[in-house]
Amino acid sequence: MRFGTVSIEQAEGAVLAHSLSAGERRFRKAHLLNADDIAFLKAAGIREVVVARLDPGDLSEDKAAERIARALLVLNVEVKAAATGRVNLHAEMAGVFTVDKGLVDAINAVDPAITLATVPDYAEVQAGQMVATVKIIPFAVAGELVEQVVALCAGREAFGIKPFRALRVGMIQTVLPGIKDSVLDKTSAITVERLARSQSEITEERRTPHEAAPVADAVEALVRDNDMVLVFGASAMCDFEDVIPAAIAKAGGRVIRAGMPVDPGNLLVIGEIGGKPVIGAPGCARSPKENGFDWVLDRVIAGLPVSAMDIAGMGVGGLLMEIPTRPQPREARERPVSAKVGIVVLAAGRSSRMGGPNKLMALFGDRPLIRLTVERALASHAANTVVVTGHQAERIEDALSGLDVKFVRNPDFATGLASSLKTGIAALPPDVAGALIVLGDMPGIVAADLDRMIGAFKSGGGRPVVRATHEGRRGNPVLLPRSLFPAVASLQGDTGARHIVEAEGANAIDVEIGVGAAIDVDTRDALESAGGVLQER
Repeated sequence: MRFGTVSIEQAEGAVLAHSLSAGERRFRKAHLLNADDIAFLKAAGIREVVVARLDPGDLSEDKAAERIARALLVLNVEVKAAATGRVNLHAEMAGVFTVDKGLVDAINAVDPAITLATVPDYAEVQAGQMVATVKIIPFAVAGELVEQVVALCAGREAFGIKPFRALRVGMIQTVLPGIKDSVLDKTSAITVERLARSQSEITEERRTPHEAAPVADAVEALVRDNDMVLVFGASAMCDFEDVIPAAIAKAGGRVIRAGMPVDPGNLLVIGEIGGKPVIGAPGCARSPKENGFDWVLDRVIAGLPVSAMDIAGMGVGGLLMEIPTRPQPREARERPVSAKVGIVVLAAGRSSRMGGPNKLMALFGDRPLIRLTVERALASHAANTVVVTGHQAERIEDALSGLDVKFVRNPDFATGLASSLKTGIAALPPDVAGALIVLGDMPGIVAADLDRMIGAFKSGGGRPVVRATHEGRRGNPVLLPRSLFPAVASLQGDTGARHIVEAEGANAIDVEIGVGAAIDVDTRDALESAGGVLQER
C-alpha cells in the first residue's frame, strides 16, 4: 500500500485518507474515489488529496479484518460484520471467557497493521457483551500477512465462552456468640444475588456452631442433594487446619487449596467431596463488591476445573479494589479523602502570666498576634474557621474585623481551656470530619504547617488524631477527628486535647512541622524573643 498526497487527477481508484468537505458534499474517510467524485472535486476547486493506493496482493481493511475474524476458532461467540477495518465479536451467552493468550500474542506479533484485542482470561461476561475485536490499522494490508495469521489460527481454539450452569447450592453459615442475625441474613441475600447471574439457587441454608464437627455434618447432608456447597465462617480462617478445612476433611472430602493470592479474598478455601465442590468463603464474600471469591465461584459454575496451581496463578492482577467493611483495611484505603477540616482558634484567655497586657494584641510588624494567627488559618486548606473569644472579646473581634470567620463567645472562659475547646467544637458545622485546634498565641505556625496536618488527616481516611511535633516532641496545634467530639464535651477545667488522646487511646499521627510547634508566648520574655511588642493594656 502506498500512502501520500497526490493531484486530484491521479486520485481515481484510491482510498481517501481523511474526511473531506467540498461544496454541499462530504466525503468520508476510506471512501473509494471514482470518476464522478474526481470530476466533482475538481469543479469544487480541490487540487490535491491524501490517499492510500492498494498494491497488487493487498486486501482492503474490511476484507482483511473479516478474513482473520472468520479464521478464528471460537466457542459461543458471534462474529459481526466488518466496518471501518474492524470486526467485533460478542458473547452469545453468559459465562466465563477463556482465551489462548499464546495465540493472541502470536497474531499480534505478525505485523503492527493487524491487531486482536480481548477481555481478560476468565472474565465473567454477559450475553451480547463484546469480548474481542479485530482491527486493521491502515486502509489495506498485504494479503500474505493476513494468510500468516490464518495459518496460525488453524486447529486451535482462540477463545470462547464457557456458559454458566444453573446449579443447586447448599449454604452453611457458622455462628459465634455475638454475631447478629441481620449479618447472616444480609450474607444470604448477597449470595442469592451473586448466584442470580448463573440462575443458580440456594436450595437450603443451615446455621451451625463454628466448630468442625457440626460443620462437617452439615456439609455431608447438603452435598448429597446439591451440586455445590458454600460455607461462610463466623471467624476467618487463621490456620490450614482451622474449622472449614478440617470440616471438609472430616466429611470425607479433600482440601484442594486453603488461601489464595487475591486480595480481598486471601482466606478462601476450596475442596471437593465426591467430585462436588465445597467452597469456604472469605469474609469479603459478605460484600457484593468483586473479590477473589467471585473468581473461583464463576469458574466452578461454568464447569471449569480449579486446581491448586490455578489459584496460585491468580496473584498477578489479584490486588483488587478495597472493600470498606474489612476489619483491617490495607494501606490502599489510606488515600487522601475529601474529609472537611474546620479550624478552631482559641482566643479567650486572660494572658495572666503577662501581668496585665493581652498578649494576643501584641504587635508583630503592623498586625496584632491574633490577626496574624487567624489570617494564616484562613490561608490554609481548612473549610472554615471559628474564633473563640472571652477575655476582651470585643477588642479581639475588632482586631479581626473584615476576616471571614465565625465568632463564638465563651462566657466561662475563666474556668480554663476546656470550656473554650468545647465552645469552639460545638460551633463547627456538622459536615466537618475533624477540628484543627490552633492556639492564638503561636506566632511560629504558618499556613503550610496547618496544611501538612490537614493532609495527614485526609491521608489517614479522616480518622486519626494528628499532632504537631518539633524534633520528636509533641506541641501544638492538634487535629481531632469527629469521633472524639463527644469526649471533648466531657472535659472540665484547664484540660486540653492531649488528655483526650491519651484517655481514649486514639490512633495518632505525629507530623514534624519544626520549631513553630514549640513556640508559644506566655511570658514577656518569650513574646519579645519571638519578635512581638506588647501593647500596655
